[in-house]
Amino acid sequence: MQAIGDFTLDALVELQEPFMDPFDFFPDATPETLAPHLDWLLPRYMDPETRRFIFCFQSYILRTPRHTILVDACIGNDKSFPHRPTWHRRQGSFIADLAAKGLAPGDIDFVLCTHLHGDHVGWNTQLVDGRWVPTFPNAKYVMARTEAEYWRGRHAADPEGVRSLTFTESVQPILESGQAVLVDMDHQMEDGVWLEPAPGHTPGNVVVNLKSGAASAALSGDVIHHPIQLSHPEWSSMACEDKALSHASRRALIERLADTDTLLAPAHFARPTCGHIVSEGDAFAYRLVE
Repeated sequence: MQAIGDFTLDALVELQEPFMDPFDFFPDATPETLAPHLDWLLPRYMDPETRRFIFCFQSYILRTPRHTILVDACIGNDKSFPHRPTWHRRQGSFIADLAAKGLAPGDIDFVLCTHLHGDHVGWNTQLVDGRWVPTFPNAKYVMARTEAEYWRGRHAADPEGVRSLTFTESVQPILESGQAVLVDMDHQMEDGVWLEPAPGHTPGNVVVNLKSGAASAALSGDVIHHPIQLSHPEWSSMACEDKALSHASRRALIERLADTDTLLAPAHFARPTCGHIVSEGDAFAYRLVE
């Protein structure tokens, strides 16, 4: 758990695994450009056996003096991911793990979606008597209007697509329940908690900024997937909708945070996750907060 002034930030980890081959996930990477980084990538960020990059899939629990906010909702149980065997119809302990942190689903005031990919919205809903219903009955689900409209359009154009499965199971029930709050991409949640546009990975992708007293943090969602992108900000992932815009958003965030006291809380860096971006020659590196 990290203290951010009067706020606390705690991670709820659903899954950590060797996820993808580096060259599949980052199409612009090559063995030659990756080789100089192997000394620090192995074994924390790259699995020595499979040579896959290690990814953590987690939510953040943000407690402010006024609210309890769940930032992103991981993969979920019973969800359809036919292309991801370790995610497909999984049965995990997310709700029990939430309880271990002293919280029941009814205690969550807001679910804040940085974007609407399946590994960030899975626990938005749960399967009850054959129906997808909101997991957090008292929460408002905050998502960028641009993001919701983009995926609504994608779903209408291709209702059977893999991405549409996520919309059907994890987003549409929230919109239909009346619990969704569609906001501008620079929306302020409360004093010291506000969104920042960071499009590219998806059209409505946002960063969540925190400031309490002299302390600050940035929850970067999928603007930065992996620490290798601090050395190579130009590497956008295969999941980025607009690779050039993703690069621009990532570089702007990295340059804003570098050599400051602002804590970076990424979505997918292997545990321990949080740290600070530091300049290293012409590139950047990561200093973990253990």
